[in-house]
This record gives sequence, structure tokens and C-alpha cells, in this order.
Amino acid sequence: MVFHPPPWVPPLPGDHRGGVLNNQVSLGVLPFSHIYGLVVVAHVAHYRGDEVIVLQKFQLDQLLAAIQRFKIEVLYVVPPILVQLLSNHDKCKKYDLSSVRLAFSGAAPLGSEASHKMLELFPKWKISQGYGLTEASPSVLHSSETDSLMGSSGSLLPGVKAKIIDQYGKEVTEHETPGELYVQSPNITLGYLNNEKANAETFVWDKDGRWLRTGDEVLVRKSPGGFELFVVVDRIKELIKVKGHQVAPAELEAHLLDHPYVSDCAVIGVHDDRAGEVPLAFVVKSKEASGLSTEEVERSIHEHVESHKARHKWLKGGIRFLELVPKSPSGKILRRLLRSQAVPVSKKELAKL
Repeated sequence: MVFHPPPWVPPLPGDHRGGVLNNQVSLGVLPFSHIYGLVVVAHVAHYRGDEVIVLQKFQLDQLLAAIQRFKIEVLYVVPPILVQLLSNHDKCKKYDLSSVRLAFSGAAPLGSEASHKMLELFPKWKISQGYGLTEASPSVLHSSETDSLMGSSGSLLPGVKAKIIDQYGKEVTEHETPGELYVQSPNITLGYLNNEKANAETFVWDKDGRWLRTGDEVLVRKSPGGFELFVVVDRIKELIKVKGHQVAPAELEAHLLDHPYVSDCAVIGVHDDRAGEVPLAFVVKSKEASGLSTEEVERSIHEHVESHKARHKWLKGGIRFLELVPKSPSGKILRRLLRSQAVPVSKKELAKL
């Protein structure tokens, strides 16, 4: 099944309304060396005529002060920034954030649990998501402010076609069935210069033409308005294979962030002789965890996961505590660094399972 854009066009945040361009004050904290910040903030926002408040880097107090001082209306952010707002809600209360109308998240999936929590703490905000990649120049999906679904990255942008291919190479034709997202549009790159191997792996042809394999697992879900919206599950190469089951780190991370003792986290898969892989969580403790022993915090987190998730999603690889989750300038978790930390520890732990 080939998916097409909906009959309505999902507008960019603050786009034309009633034929009149509504200029807005937008946040420019994302690095312009990344495709999201470069196109959406540096190019599109200026093309619209917006006032963009550029911060040198993300620092929570500076961001909050900028919102208050410049009456910023739209926050172009990545999930880790929203996590910091959730974890420091008491600090947020010290600033006037009433100007904010929309928080638009991209670069990585923002789970429905985190989205709902954002709305609980900031009820006057709208939470929206988009999805894209450098090879698509960059946008593929975009949420509508009028027909959104928590955890969804929205619907296809005009000119974009998509299909979903399951792990057996068959096209997905049903809702709620995951598979790899393939996209086709005029803005897809011609290919990688002098890298035929990457071109052969990334671009495929069929009767419908040339497709870009995104490497991301998605599923389609019906919105309240009856439209087909895409939910980005995770990078396929990041999925944890537990006894034949696929576990998305992003799902577990979103659930862990709902725990009061967790300020930030990351989940990776580690080897297990019986299960193939098992999830291991790296956790940054919140202020609420101060005064508690490591064992108490660990036990509480395990109970939180085991009371809400299927058995194969339990943290059988254990929990490791650290001061900071390593992330790229665009906000993506640097799992390769966590894997290097996990190797000497996980072997010892897995022997106890």
C-alpha cells in the first residue's frame, strides 16, 4: 500500500491563516550545522518573516530567560530539551512562559507519555512533531495543530509518497503494523557521492519508481479526525531483539522518564546467551532520588517497568547510573558511547541472570 498526503495540507507552525502570514517569534537554539536547525529554523522561519531568537547553545536558564524577555511563541526543539523542561518544572515556574503557543519537536521520537506529561505541566501549549532526514531535504512528515495524536509525527507533506515494508520484505497494508518507512518525493537526494555501496543499500527501485529506505521503523495510526498519521518507533538498527521480540529503546526511555526518580535516560541492548539481547538502562537520577540508596532507586525503577511493560521489555540487562547521557549537538543519544561503557559491566551482570 502506497500512502499519499491527506486532502488537507499540514501547515508549518504559524503558517498562513486566512490568507495572511502571521509572523511569530521563534526559538533558535538548534545547531545550524544539523539539517533540522538549518532548514526549519535558519531558512523556513526567516522565509516566513519570523523573528528568530538565536542562542549560542542550550542552557536551561538562558532559554527560559529568552522566552520571558523576547516573548517567544514557537519552540523548535528536540526531545532532550523537553525532558529538561519536565525535569526542572519548578525552575520553569520562576519565568513567564505564557507567550509560548507551540513546542515543535524533531530529530528523534517524542513518546506519547512524554507528550502527555508536557501538556499536564504546560496545558496552554500545543505539542507537535515532525519527521525528516538529510536525504529528504529534510521534511517528510508534519503534525497538524488541529488534528494531532500524541506520539505521532503527523502525516505526509505534499508531494511525498510512502510505503511500509515489514521484516520479510512485504508491504504493510494494515494500521498498527510496524515496518521500515520507504519514501519517494522530488526532494529526495540523487545519492551519495562516490559511495556506490551506500547508494545500493539506501535506494531501491520497484514498479512505482525509486524509493529511499529511511532505516526507521514506523506504523500508521488513525487520528481522532480519521486521517492516517505516522508513529516513528525507532531506528531499526537500534531495536533490541529479545527472544524474537523487537523492543524499541525509545518506548522504554519514554516510560522511564515518567518515573519521578529519572531525570534523563537511555536504553541499549546488551548480549545475553539465552535471550539474544536484553535491555540495559542508563539513568540520570532526579532531585527526588536524593537521599535514597542506589538499591532503592533501582528497585523502584524496575517495579515501574515491570508493572506496565511486557516481560521481554523488562530491564534484564540492569540499570546503570551516570551524570549525563551523551548526546550529539542535535540531541540524539550517542548509543555507541554507552555500548563501550556497557561492555565490561554487562558481562558481569549478565552472568547473574
